[in-house]
Amino acid sequence: MKYPFYAALGLLTLLAAPAHAQRKVKVKGDAAVALSAANRLQPLFGGATPAQAEALLGAGYVEKVAGSFASREEASRFLSGKGYEYLSEGLTDTAAFRFNLAWLLDAKNPDVYRGLGIVASRQPTPDQAIALLTQGLALAPTNALMLSDLGSSHLIRYEQTKKKKDLTTATDLLQRALTASPDNAIAWQQMARVHYLQEDYAKAWEAVHKGQALSMTSIDFDFLSELMTKMPDPQGKFK
Repeated sequence: MKYPFYAALGLLTLLAAPAHAQRKVKVKGDAAVALSAANRLQPLFGGATPAQAEALLGAGYVEKVAGSFASREEASRFLSGKGYEYLSEGLTDTAAFRFNLAWLLDAKNPDVYRGLGIVASRQPTPDQAIALLTQGLALAPTNALMLSDLGSSHLIRYEQTKKKKDLTTATDLLQRALTASPDNAIAWQQMARVHYLQEDYAKAWEAVHKGQALSMTSIDFDFLSELMTKMPDPQGKFK
């Protein structure tokens, strides 16, 4: 749903960091987690409970945000959408806060977990991204983008650890992603890497060409160089 410019402007002003966000917060009865402003930019507030996160933001802050919308669910969808916009602009920290706030408004919004999974992909290992994307997939089991991102994350972990379970999981998730959305060029390129790792170079090239036919920007030329050392392009397009 689109909102008038003045409404969006007012909302963005409201979403500015609260003046008291720098304080340390500890909520009685919850896990002993000391929170600071830095937690606002960590996926799911760095493991805080919703009560801890709301205390960090200040009494009434989340309710005030929700009051700009017909429901908390609608507010969450709007904020997760803004999070993806900020990701596309390279503003990862700003995106992370929007996704976190969207989570407080509706913990069943699957786009929250995919967005935070992308944020977490900056980490040296994909473990946190996998955990977040797995939560999202539980809420949206046929979401092609979630399946593709989670499959890619397991593939990255396999290449780091060489645990075959990750390669098997990546293969299954990417196949499901392509069944749900055959025009996912990135998923085809990731599937090409799966076939490469399985030493099935003919299938790897087939997947490369399917992805290339959908979008040239999906091509990973470093990977193509690796693949060409194992088998020349059967179609002669890449040399």
